[in-house]
Amino acid sequence: MSNSAEESCEGVCESCKERGTCTDPRAQDETAVRMSRIKHKIVVGSGKGGVGKSTVVVNLAAALKRKGYSVGILDADITGPNIPKLLGIQGQHLTAGPMGIEPADASGLKIISMALLLESSDSAVVWRGPMKMAALKQFTSEVNWGDLDFLLVDLPPGTSDEPISAAQLLPDMDGAIIVTTPQEVALLDSRKAVNMFLMMKVPVLGIVENMSGFVCPKCGEVTEIFKSGGGERAAREMGVDFLGSIPLDAEIGKLGDQGMVFESQKTAAASAFEKIVSAIVKKLKAT
Repeated sequence: MSNSAEESCEGVCESCKERGTCTDPRAQDETAVRMSRIKHKIVVGSGKGGVGKSTVVVNLAAALKRKGYSVGILDADITGPNIPKLLGIQGQHLTAGPMGIEPADASGLKIISMALLLESSDSAVVWRGPMKMAALKQFTSEVNWGDLDFLLVDLPPGTSDEPISAAQLLPDMDGAIIVTTPQEVALLDSRKAVNMFLMMKVPVLGIVENMSGFVCPKCGEVTEIFKSGGGERAAREMGVDFLGSIPLDAEIGKLGDQGMVFESQKTAAASAFEKIVSAIVKKLKAT
């Protein structure tokens, strides 16, 4: 992979640096070919940061893997890539092979993230939008994803250029999952995210409410620190499915910090992730 997204774009489309996307038919065809080998492509977004979206993504991927599906994660948050840390693979680096860029491996999950291209975890990606979009284009058109059942795309938060462009890169996308927390301010922004995808004519698979009640690690009692039920109410009012609630589980946070997400099946939140995955699979089979 080139040292910068700007360099990688030269020779493909000279004006992509201005637009932030590349419209050269060769690159588009390559993306279509690679993405055609992936059965289900799902973007995971949020109206704002801080709702635990990346944590939800890796736990959903782990739950899908435990059900026997082949899964990849595309970390589309170029300036704040957290997926490798959560999966304990931040020491790995991407390599180029005869079929393109080879994804990193995390216990059988295929992972692409800008974090795997940085010199250190403290390195900042100080790029303008066009360079970030060119890098995302490489992640879809030049990566050897191979045959996958699911590709989960962890979008940057918000409803502006980056999540829009990242979502538009995926042909034949199955839909979007919106992650929120129960607070009204988060719900307000999650509604905006739902409307963004509807405006883009991207199916909204549903809303997930994260941090829905705190599970006491000693007695198992649930305390509604941030309230609960807001995500379900928002889904009902907006006419989209509610996929489920995930409790605020201290063990999930600790496992993520340690890069041990695959141990999450032992946590209080594990059944919540399993139910959400079952709901997603059922919904996709019905379409």
